[in-house]
Amino acid sequence: MHLSVRNIHNGPTKRITKLLIANRGEIACRIIRTARRLQIETVAVYSDVDKDSMHVAMADQAVHVGPAQSAHSYLLKDRIVNAAIKTNSQAIHPGYGFLSENTSFAQYCQSNNIIFIGPPPNAIESMGIKSKSKEIMSEAGVPVVEGYHGKDQNSDFLQHQANKIGYPVMIKAIKGGGGKGMKIVSKESEFFENLMSAKRESLSSFGDDSVLIEKYIQQPRHVEVQVFADQHKNCVYLFERDCSVQRRHQKVMEEAPAPRLSESLRQHLGETAVRAAKAVGYEGAGTVEFIFDNATNKFYFMEMNTRLQVEHPITEMITGVDLVEWQIKVAEGEQLPLKQNEIKFRGHSVQARIYAEDPYNNFLPAAGNVQYLDYPTVSDDVRVETGVRQGDDVSVHYDPMIAKLVVWSETRSDAFAKLKNNLSAFNIAGLSTNVQFLMSLCAHPELLKGNVHTGFIEQHKKVLLSKSLPNPELISQAVIALILYNENKTISTNINTNDPYSPFATQTGFRVNHNYVQKIKLKHNLCGELYYVRIEYCGVGSSDSRFNICFKNKDTEIESNVKGSLDLSPSNKFHLTCIVDGTLYRSNIAFIDNSVHLFNKDGENEFTVILPFDEKTIDSNEHDTESNETILAPTQATVERVNVNLGDNVCIGDPIVVLTAMKMEYVVKAQIEGKIEKIVHKEGDSVRKGELLVKITPKN
Repeated sequence: MHLSVRNIHNGPTKRITKLLIANRGEIACRIIRTARRLQIETVAVYSDVDKDSMHVAMADQAVHVGPAQSAHSYLLKDRIVNAAIKTNSQAIHPGYGFLSENTSFAQYCQSNNIIFIGPPPNAIESMGIKSKSKEIMSEAGVPVVEGYHGKDQNSDFLQHQANKIGYPVMIKAIKGGGGKGMKIVSKESEFFENLMSAKRESLSSFGDDSVLIEKYIQQPRHVEVQVFADQHKNCVYLFERDCSVQRRHQKVMEEAPAPRLSESLRQHLGETAVRAAKAVGYEGAGTVEFIFDNATNKFYFMEMNTRLQVEHPITEMITGVDLVEWQIKVAEGEQLPLKQNEIKFRGHSVQARIYAEDPYNNFLPAAGNVQYLDYPTVSDDVRVETGVRQGDDVSVHYDPMIAKLVVWSETRSDAFAKLKNNLSAFNIAGLSTNVQFLMSLCAHPELLKGNVHTGFIEQHKKVLLSKSLPNPELISQAVIALILYNENKTISTNINTNDPYSPFATQTGFRVNHNYVQKIKLKHNLCGELYYVRIEYCGVGSSDSRFNICFKNKDTEIESNVKGSLDLSPSNKFHLTCIVDGTLYRSNIAFIDNSVHLFNKDGENEFTVILPFDEKTIDSNEHDTESNETILAPTQATVERVNVNLGDNVCIGDPIVVLTAMKMEYVVKAQIEGKIEKIVHKEGDSVRKGELLVKITPKN
């Protein structure tokens, strides 16, 4: 779908010719693209770790604002505004997150005669405090969920309120967003621990630990409406988005329009959202979020996000509107370009958020270096929104999102099919990602029927997170890719055969035109299965090399005849073409250290070359093991709190250490009953994934 590029001139305006973007990553890059099309010069800001980032490279100018920690850089309003003044920028676009919903920042911009591209400060304040926003919405006739939205933050009082409302309840940070400071409590005995955790997350992310308590509607949908208002009291809605598919209360996949809504209900939602925006004198882009009860078809106001949403591209895809352009034009004082009856939607759009995280380890974030990256082909109906390139680091200091994949098609079913197809072309290696999980998710039959709710992933996680053994053809492809890479038969690069990771860097390795047998051992990284492989070189054909490959694990033994070639593309990406027992296969290949990554239409498979081949170990059921006596860091993180002392007795399930990563808390619990023998780290320490935190002596 083409975004609208019509010029909007509806009255006297203050033309913006230079724009500072108070953000980073993909949203900064996305704003720069529209600004560039509008002939607006752009200024980026960056922290120490972002000096070589994509958004800095794209901008016309860039200003350093501090160290990696956002509290000392991207969240410092005086540094951001001073950067705008220094570069003669007339306006600041806050993007989303950071200072985008900060009332004092918007006021500070105004006091320095800088245009804040967003709503007026009073609207941010009214909607930014959830308790206040619900009060305003209730007075405006917008339905709200039952709960306590008052100022009393005494822990005992809040627990009393939760008991009165009835479990399950939702604890929510009053200034929250992105799932931070949000906890579901199913029973009274769990309330206090979750309350304290929500308050810590809220204080860390928003500088305020105040929370509200609401009745938790089970299996609800998260449906939100995009609204837009100008300075001339015009306000419209651009239809709704369904953001129900979430993990840890954070959105993973969004679609527009929402499935299974009648036209009358769609109109009612939109009109209610406009009423909510007008109740606070709104201007600019905003999103009114509703909890939708599947059982009753009733909806309740949840919150209003006074900024551009992460998922705004799907609205752009179905309406053909560039929402960032609208933001800029409204900030310049122009009227909305379209009246409500002129806004139509066509087709269906879906967005998948690609995160650096491990879905098979409770979706823990996985900071690290993007050593290999290849995108799908971008077109009018396929968008890739990113601020990450191959070789960039995904920092522990910021959100772990690598990219957003956005697709459009005429029908919902075709849109999801297109999403899955393009996800298979999103090839990333060097750190864990959720791409394979997203492929399973968008093909799930219940999702395709539109039977979505906020607990969808939890309900279907057994299927979505299932691990299956690789088929024999995949193993053969991995083996021949390794062989061809190390033999350098069809590519014109200098391969170092002394590479310590090479399974063939020995005096008995393969050599072209020599018959020889080599033995290696491979591990499939996802399922952990070991394969013992015997490779016999059978000579060179007209355009490829031929091998006989025999591999076995503790259960099976399979032999295949394989021939193939490994080619290097102009973009330095490897492409494998091979025939396994008469069937042709094609894959993209990445080699990282002692691992080979295969990417094809079914997603990614990673194999690692490990210990020397030893046939005596084949039947030993060899697998990685981890003792329950040692508590290891599940991800790169910071130690927020250590709950135990040396000599303490602990039981199974006791919270031992609280970690924070990407501003989210993770509680590491005891897996055995025993006594604390060793504590390695203290509060404030940074730890790597797999690093020892605590050791427990088992109870006799």
